[in-house]
Amino acid sequence: MERISVVGTSGSGKTTISGKIAGILRVPHIELDSLNWEADWRPVPKDIFRSRVREAINADRWVVDGNYSKDARDLIWERADTIVWLNYSLPVIIYRIVRRTFRRLVFGEECCNGNRENLSKTFSRDSIILWALQTYKRRRAEYPPLLVALERRGAQTIKLHSPKEADRWLAQLTSVISSPGHGEE
Repeated sequence: MERISVVGTSGSGKTTISGKIAGILRVPHIELDSLNWEADWRPVPKDIFRSRVREAINADRWVVDGNYSKDARDLIWERADTIVWLNYSLPVIIYRIVRRTFRRLVFGEECCNGNRENLSKTFSRDSIILWALQTYKRRRAEYPPLLVALERRGAQTIKLHSPKEADRWLAQLTSVISSPGHGEE
């Protein structure tokens, strides 16, 4: 596991688990949202975004979080040796994204590049909650054949079906990394 892409529906916890994986493996953590969104929720032009992604994944080791299927997946998955799919149930996703949105609204937490969620956006067509609902089924249908193709080319795929399963996997990863003799030639 040198180059890891973490994917899943919005609100599944991609950024959180990616940060944990990066910490365990001591590799850079790349947040695609931070490469895409400028201040005031302005997306950068696609060519600039792709250039930023290319530069970020040029390193030998990294963990990337985010989907960006049309704009960056080809670049990332071409180099990734491991894909971690947070394939949680819809109730789990909705609970997590509503809880996160509420927390961000109440405490004014920054999302990326100074951006913050606000009530008007939360209850608009641009709502992250609505986005999660709209993309959930699509992601669940889209990923299995893509992951099979990646496995055929030798990439490892890890499918996690619940936060508890993800926690167990992280604990196992930590155990393997911290075991005596790991990383020795």
